[in-house]
Amino acid sequence: MKKLSPWLGLVFRVVVGAVLLVAGYLKAFNPSKAKMAVRAYEALPIPVANILGVALPWIEIGAGLLLILGVAVRQTAIFSGFLMLIFIIAIAQAWARGLSIDCGCFGGGGQVDAKDTKYVQEILRDFGLGLMSLYLFRYPKSRFALEREKETHE
Repeated sequence: MKKLSPWLGLVFRVVVGAVLLVAGYLKAFNPSKAKMAVRAYEALPIPVANILGVALPWIEIGAGLLLILGVAVRQTAIFSGFLMLIFIIAIAQAWARGLSIDCGCFGGGGQVDAKDTKYVQEILRDFGLGLMSLYLFRYPKSRFALEREKETHE
């Protein structure tokens, strides 16, 4: 497992990083739609939802780039895992409240027909990404990372 771990870490870094990077990129240049997607959850006051709608894509892009490059892996992984947990909670509360929305994770977002919701798939996707982030937090060393973790002597 010790020989596999750095390669698995690389795969998880690239997967989680690429998902965050793509998700952020698809929303970053359409702030009005990104704000609408966050407001559709009906969980935050409108001014807060609007700020989050504009800021979140850039945060996702930054976290995605850090993971892909292998910089501050442990810190970025815990942050990414936290983001996935927040996303799961947001999707689950929308589902539980009977809202019919697209998660807006990859652009789009807002109201959709009830038959077009994909809550289970979205929650499972974010759960899987969260598990990968947890792995990266626990085992931050991976192949082709720009930052080398300091060796600890125990």
